[in-house]
Amino acid sequence: MFLAPAAFIADPELLTRSWTREESLAYTRWLATHHYENFHVVSFLLPKRLHQDFYNVYSFCRWADDLADEIGDTKESLRLLAWWRTELQAMYSGTPKHPVFVALEDTAARHYLLQETFDDLIKAFEQDQLVTRYRNFEELFEYCRYSANPVGRLVLGLCGYRDAARQELSDATCTALQLANFWQDVIVDLEKDRVYLPLDILDKHGYPVEALFERRFDDRFRAVMMESIGVARDLFLKGLPLAEQVDRRLAIDLELFSRGGLKILEKIEQRDCNVLRSRPSISRVERVGLLLGALTRRAFSPAA
Repeated sequence: MFLAPAAFIADPELLTRSWTREESLAYTRWLATHHYENFHVVSFLLPKRLHQDFYNVYSFCRWADDLADEIGDTKESLRLLAWWRTELQAMYSGTPKHPVFVALEDTAARHYLLQETFDDLIKAFEQDQLVTRYRNFEELFEYCRYSANPVGRLVLGLCGYRDAARQELSDATCTALQLANFWQDVIVDLEKDRVYLPLDILDKHGYPVEALFERRFDDRFRAVMMESIGVARDLFLKGLPLAEQVDRRLAIDLELFSRGGLKILEKIEQRDCNVLRSRPSISRVERVGLLLGALTRRAFSPAA
């Protein structure tokens, strides 16, 4: 029987047993398709030959995320993230032990995925345990460099793209997605005592941090959100050309992420920027519309 990360680490037998490659591939496939926080890891548009590779990379990210947010104790999360880093190092030394790394080893080798890229994600999860406020957008962008941008670079790597120009466009898109998620989840993050709206933007508009926790919506907060939305939208627009520079099937996925993020920003604006009352979301009908729009645009665009 397979277990999600939090239950897995509580079972000494699972932690110490030897995992065959076949068992490990089955585990990452199961985790990617059964985790409660699962998203569509594998798009029907991606080549079937890449499906298992995406499961393997996703499982690494899922484990790191859960070790950070599902343990409930900062010190223990930091200890487990340090352990996760040693497991990553063991994989790149040719001695993987954990099933995620037994599965991921071949993927990383065939697609030239750098150890540093995976390690950056671990750094971001460690930072989440220690930092709950950001003074300005520069600090927030630096966080996104570790928390969001590596994911885009891993996706590009799996699809055969490793040049700096595409990576830069991917970084813009991934940072924008992270910001859109932050603006969408303001009240969710408050429950974890995390504030991602930059403190200098709050100060600029005279809105105290304490008012966030009181969920006080007024003109000051509206101005904070409008400025923050503008920063995210500019990054989305900067990254959109990436869809013109990759395989058509990947281009549709990339455009869906960007258009979906832009849609979230639009939804926030439609509710007068009041994300303190409830969390905005995209409906199923709107998702279908985004997909049809992306399919139509890509059908009439040249393949990279």
